[in-house]
Parts: sequence; structure tokens; C-alpha cells
Amino acid sequence: MPEQASGRPLGLFGGTFDPVHFGHLRLAEEAADHLDLDRVRWIPAGRPALRETPAVTARQRLAMVRLATSGNPGFEVDAAEVDAARASYTVLTLERLRQIKQIGQQRPLVLLLGADAFAGLPKWHRWQSLLDLAHIGVAHRPGFPVDTASLPGVLEVACRDRFCASPAELRESPAGRIASFAMTQLAISATQIRALLARGCSPRYLLPDEVIAYIRAQNLYPEH
Repeated sequence: MPEQASGRPLGLFGGTFDPVHFGHLRLAEEAADHLDLDRVRWIPAGRPALRETPAVTARQRLAMVRLATSGNPGFEVDAAEVDAARASYTVLTLERLRQIKQIGQQRPLVLLLGADAFAGLPKWHRWQSLLDLAHIGVAHRPGFPVDTASLPGVLEVACRDRFCASPAELRESPAGRIASFAMTQLAISATQIRALLARGCSPRYLLPDEVIAYIRAQNLYPEH
């Protein structure tokens, strides 16, 4: 792992975003604040590896993410995974990003995950290589910090001694550390939104109005 970092960390927020909603947006916003990130790069998955292929296209999900993030200068969107021929594996995405000149090998990268996704890392493709390529920022419920003792055994061992006492430590190396932060709890899920739309119910106040307008214009998630 490189020994010297360069610049403020770049947050990386990947996902299916089927559809993107306020829970996603709030996680990215609070991660930027708590972890002192320079920016957050959203990376919609083209073909997610650990779930069924979404009913809407990758290009449509990308369009919704662009609409949802367009008003925030601290957010940017990476479209490269959308047209990739392979399934979207996080470790391959990180390897791709490290080859980009503007990022390189020295820039601190912080992969943003929810606590449940973090606990499930051992199911991910080449998961043990993730911390060689990036730090990990874990969002958890207020009052329920990440408990290493409750993690799966192999993950607990891999993460031992990697947790940061302060997010400032993320600036000291390009990869290899874990920081956690409490985020505002919003009981919103993409599954819930799709179910509402399938029943013909309003998803208003669960996701941006611009995204709702796009969903209706494209006739996404039609009523059953």
C-alpha cells in the first residue's frame, strides 16, 4: 500500500439506485460532512452482481442519479459502470479508478457503505482487496456504532486495528482505514418506493420531485 497520501479524500458511493431516493442523498451528504470529503462520486452499477438485474435500464437509473445530484456541487457522477460488459464488482471499480490520472495511487479514496452492507463484505468479490485500494466509511444508526465483535469472524479479523479514532486519519494514507459515522435515519428504501408505485400510490417526499417526474415520463415501475 502506498505510504504517502495526497489531498482530501474522495468519497465513492456505488449502488443500484433503483430508484435513487432521499436516504441515498442524505448518506452521501452526511458522509461528506463527517469524513471531511472533498467530493462524493456516485457510481451507478450497470449489472449488479449480488441482486437480480433491475427492471429499469442502467441508463435510466443513471439518468435518475444525475437528476437527483445535479443541484449539489459536492456531488459528481461516474457513468463508466453503466455500459461495462462485465458485472459491477466494487474491487474492479476501485482498480479502474486508481488508473485514472486525476486520482492515481496516492489520492485517499473512501468507499461509502451502510452498516448492513459492511457486515456483508465477505460475500463480495475479492473483498479482502478492498482495503488495499480504499478506505471504508460506514454509516450507522445514531446510538448504534459498529461493533467489531458482532462482525463475521473473517471480517472482524480483517478489520482489526483499522478503525480510525478520527476521520482526519483518512488523509494520512490512500487506503486501508475504516471510519464510521452516525447518520440521520430515514425509513426509506428503493423496495418500498417500487412497491408504492406498483400500487399506484404517491412516492412524494421519499425522492426528489425531478426523479418522480422522470419516472412518470418514462413510465418506470408501472402499476401491477
